[in-house]
Amino acid sequence: MTIDDTSLHAAVRQGSTEALAQLIEMRRPHLMAFIERELGAALRRKVEVDDVFQETAAEAVRALPGADLTQREPFSWLCQIAERRIIDLHRKFFDAQKRDAAREVPLAAPAGSDSHSGGLINMLVASMTTASQAFSRNVREAKLMDAIATLPEEQREALRLRYIENLPSKEIAQKLGKSDAAIRVMLTRSLKKLQEILDKTLEK
Repeated sequence: MTIDDTSLHAAVRQGSTEALAQLIEMRRPHLMAFIERELGAALRRKVEVDDVFQETAAEAVRALPGADLTQREPFSWLCQIAERRIIDLHRKFFDAQKRDAAREVPLAAPAGSDSHSGGLINMLVASMTTASQAFSRNVREAKLMDAIATLPEEQREALRLRYIENLPSKEIAQKLGKSDAAIRVMLTRSLKKLQEILDKTLEK
């Protein structure tokens, strides 16, 4: 491990989301390889490795403030997060007794709630970072709902399909009549735009 690596790991352990983002990008090939290996052939036909990577990164950012990494390597922690997500995906797609084939329940929806908008808000709030940690979750949710309303309808639909229906980008592309690459760009740009709007409004 180089001195730079040591400093980066130390910053992650101190709760720096910027350092975590750098570490994730630096170790992207290794984490992608781990995810691809753990997914297995059957699950890879249903989900994209890159989607799991992005979800792992988002969950790591969300969980970092409460994570105890004093005795752990940050990369092994990232692998554990990815592994949990893969286990959830196996349950979703292959455990027929625990899913209703006629209706997919939003993974992030509150217990007992049928609100699709609530599921999207919960997922996005958990997936996005903000410098304004002092603001309550409710405030961020309200601001995010306002921000979502400013997006074009096609972008809102892509977000709904990804974060509520939990569809992989390939299926979203088919539904919206676009290429897989175009959908990935659209989702990335939509999340970035929402992040920018959210940060600006919370700073006011």
